[in-house]
Amino acid sequence: MWTHAFGFTALPHLGGFLGWFFTRKEVPTWFESLKKPTWRPPNKVFPIAWTTLYTSMGYASYLVWKDLDGFTSKAAVPLGLYGAQLALNWAWTPIFFGAHRLKLALIDIVGLYGLVLATMHSWYPINKTATLLMLPYLAWLTLATSLTYCIWRDNPTKEEKKE
Repeated sequence: MWTHAFGFTALPHLGGFLGWFFTRKEVPTWFESLKKPTWRPPNKVFPIAWTTLYTSMGYASYLVWKDLDGFTSKAAVPLGLYGAQLALNWAWTPIFFGAHRLKLALIDIVGLYGLVLATMHSWYPINKTATLLMLPYLAWLTLATSLTYCIWRDNPTKEEKKE
Protein backbone atom coordinates (compact mmCIF):
# COMPACT_ATOMS: atom_id res chain seq x y z
CA MET A 1 0.00 0.00 0.00
CA TRP A 2 3.00 2.34 0.39
CA THR A 3 3.24 2.50 -3.41
CA HIS A 4 -0.19 4.14 -3.55
CA ALA A 5 0.78 6.62 -0.84
CA PHE A 6 3.97 7.43 -2.72
CA GLY A 7 2.17 7.79 -6.05
CA PHE A 8 -0.52 10.10 -4.72
CA THR A 9 2.08 12.14 -2.85
CA ALA A 10 4.34 12.43 -5.88
CA LEU A 11 1.62 13.27 -8.43
CA PRO A 12 1.26 17.00 -7.68
CA HIS A 13 5.02 17.41 -8.01
CA LEU A 14 4.88 16.20 -11.61
CA GLY A 15 2.90 19.17 -12.93
CA GLY A 16 4.76 21.55 -10.64
CA PHE A 17 8.10 20.34 -11.96
CA LEU A 18 7.02 20.52 -15.60
CA GLY A 19 5.67 24.05 -15.12
CA TRP A 20 8.93 25.13 -13.51
CA PHE A 21 11.07 23.36 -16.12
CA PHE A 22 9.41 25.03 -19.10
CA THR A 23 9.19 28.52 -17.57
CA ARG A 24 12.26 28.69 -15.31
CA LYS A 25 14.09 31.15 -17.56
CA GLU A 26 11.26 33.67 -17.20
CA VAL A 27 11.94 34.40 -13.51
CA PRO A 28 15.35 36.09 -13.87
CA THR A 29 14.26 37.91 -17.03
CA TRP A 30 10.60 38.79 -17.55
CA PHE A 31 9.40 38.34 -13.95
CA GLU A 32 12.14 40.50 -12.47
CA SER A 33 11.10 43.33 -14.81
CA LEU A 34 7.58 43.48 -13.33
CA LYS A 35 6.44 45.80 -10.57
CA LYS A 36 5.78 43.68 -7.49
CA PRO A 37 4.49 44.52 -4.01
CA THR A 38 7.07 45.07 -1.29
CA TRP A 39 5.53 42.31 0.84
CA ARG A 40 6.27 39.63 -1.77
CA PRO A 41 8.29 36.72 -0.36
CA PRO A 42 11.79 36.27 -1.82
CA ASN A 43 12.03 34.03 -4.89
CA LYS A 44 13.90 31.33 -2.95
CA VAL A 45 10.85 30.78 -0.69
CA PHE A 46 8.60 29.63 -3.55
CA PRO A 47 10.20 26.25 -4.38
CA ILE A 48 10.38 25.35 -0.68
CA ALA A 49 6.74 26.32 -0.15
CA TRP A 50 5.47 24.49 -3.24
CA THR A 51 7.45 21.32 -2.48
CA THR A 52 5.93 21.23 0.99
CA LEU A 53 2.42 22.06 -0.23
CA TYR A 54 2.47 19.55 -3.10
CA THR A 55 3.63 16.83 -0.71
CA SER A 56 0.92 17.68 1.81
CA MET A 57 -1.93 17.88 -0.71
CA GLY A 58 -0.77 14.72 -2.46
CA TYR A 59 -0.71 12.74 0.77
CA ALA A 60 -4.09 14.20 1.72
CA SER A 61 -5.55 12.96 -1.56
CA TYR A 62 -4.17 9.52 -0.78
CA LEU A 63 -5.94 9.52 2.60
CA VAL A 64 -9.26 10.37 0.93
CA TRP A 65 -8.73 7.76 -1.78
CA LYS A 66 -7.92 5.14 0.85
CA ASP A 67 -10.93 6.00 3.00
CA LEU A 68 -13.22 5.78 -0.04
CA ASP A 69 -11.80 2.34 -0.98
CA GLY A 70 -10.16 3.57 -4.17
CA PHE A 71 -11.70 5.10 -7.25
CA THR A 72 -15.27 4.12 -6.48
CA SER A 73 -18.40 6.08 -7.33
CA LYS A 74 -18.17 7.65 -3.86
CA ALA A 75 -14.80 9.10 -4.85
CA ALA A 76 -16.00 10.81 -8.05
CA VAL A 77 -16.82 14.20 -6.50
CA PRO A 78 -14.10 14.50 -3.82
CA LEU A 79 -11.28 13.27 -6.05
CA GLY A 80 -12.77 14.95 -9.13
CA LEU A 81 -12.67 18.30 -7.35
CA TYR A 82 -9.11 17.57 -6.27
CA GLY A 83 -8.13 16.73 -9.85
CA ALA A 84 -9.79 19.88 -11.17
CA GLN A 85 -8.00 22.11 -8.66
CA LEU A 86 -4.73 20.36 -9.46
CA ALA A 87 -5.25 21.06 -13.17
CA LEU A 88 -5.83 24.77 -12.47
CA ASN A 89 -2.81 24.79 -10.16
CA TRP A 90 -0.61 23.31 -12.88
CA ALA A 91 -2.05 25.68 -15.51
CA TRP A 92 -1.20 28.84 -13.54
CA THR A 93 2.58 28.69 -14.10
CA PRO A 94 2.49 28.42 -17.92
CA ILE A 95 -0.26 31.06 -18.09
CA PHE A 96 1.59 33.51 -15.85
CA PHE A 97 5.26 32.84 -16.61
CA GLY A 98 5.00 31.25 -20.05
CA ALA A 99 2.26 33.25 -21.79
CA HIS A 100 2.64 36.40 -19.61
CA ARG A 101 -1.16 36.55 -19.38
CA LEU A 102 -1.56 38.21 -15.99
CA LYS A 103 -5.33 38.70 -16.15
CA LEU A 104 -5.89 35.09 -17.23
CA ALA A 105 -3.56 33.93 -14.45
CA LEU A 106 -5.67 35.92 -11.99
CA ILE A 107 -8.87 34.31 -13.29
CA ASP A 108 -7.20 30.90 -13.05
CA ILE A 109 -6.05 31.37 -9.45
CA VAL A 110 -9.44 32.71 -8.30
CA GLY A 111 -11.07 29.61 -9.80
CA LEU A 112 -8.37 27.49 -8.17
CA TYR A 113 -9.11 29.05 -4.79
CA GLY A 114 -12.79 28.20 -5.15
CA LEU A 115 -12.02 24.63 -6.18
CA VAL A 116 -9.69 24.16 -3.21
CA LEU A 117 -12.45 25.33 -0.88
CA ALA A 118 -14.90 22.94 -2.56
CA THR A 119 -12.37 20.11 -2.33
CA MET A 120 -11.85 20.73 1.37
CA HIS A 121 -15.61 20.90 1.94
CA SER A 122 -16.11 17.56 0.18
CA TRP A 123 -13.22 15.94 2.07
CA TYR A 124 -14.22 17.03 5.57
CA PRO A 125 -16.82 14.28 6.17
CA ILE A 126 -14.44 11.68 4.70
CA ASN A 127 -11.14 12.49 6.39
CA LYS A 128 -10.61 15.47 8.65
CA THR A 129 -6.82 15.01 8.65
CA ALA A 130 -6.78 15.28 4.86
CA THR A 131 -8.82 18.46 5.10
CA LEU A 132 -6.43 19.93 7.67
CA LEU A 133 -3.47 19.03 5.46
CA MET A 134 -4.98 21.36 2.82
CA LEU A 135 -5.08 24.40 5.17
CA PRO A 136 -1.46 25.50 4.54
CA TYR A 137 -2.17 25.26 0.80
CA LEU A 138 -5.24 27.46 1.18
CA ALA A 139 -3.23 29.96 3.23
CA TRP A 140 -0.49 30.07 0.58
CA LEU A 141 -3.11 30.46 -2.16
CA THR A 142 -4.48 33.47 -0.28
CA LEU A 143 -1.04 35.04 -0.52
CA ALA A 144 -0.53 33.90 -4.13
CA THR A 145 -3.93 35.22 -5.20
CA SER A 146 -3.24 38.59 -3.60
CA LEU A 147 0.19 38.68 -5.22
CA THR A 148 -1.23 37.76 -8.64
CA TYR A 149 -3.86 40.49 -8.31
CA CYS A 150 -1.28 43.14 -7.35
CA ILE A 151 1.06 42.18 -10.17
CA TRP A 152 -1.81 42.25 -12.69
CA ARG A 153 -3.02 45.62 -11.34
CA ASP A 154 0.44 47.22 -11.33
CA ASN A 155 1.57 45.91 -14.73
CA PRO A 156 -1.21 46.67 -17.23
CA THR A 157 -0.78 45.36 -20.76
CA LYS A 158 -0.86 47.68 -23.75
CA GLU A 159 -4.51 46.72 -24.36
CA GLU A 160 -5.47 47.42 -20.73
CA LYS A 161 -3.74 50.82 -20.80
CA LYS A 162 -5.99 51.84 -23.73
CA GLU A 163 -9.18 51.06 -21.80
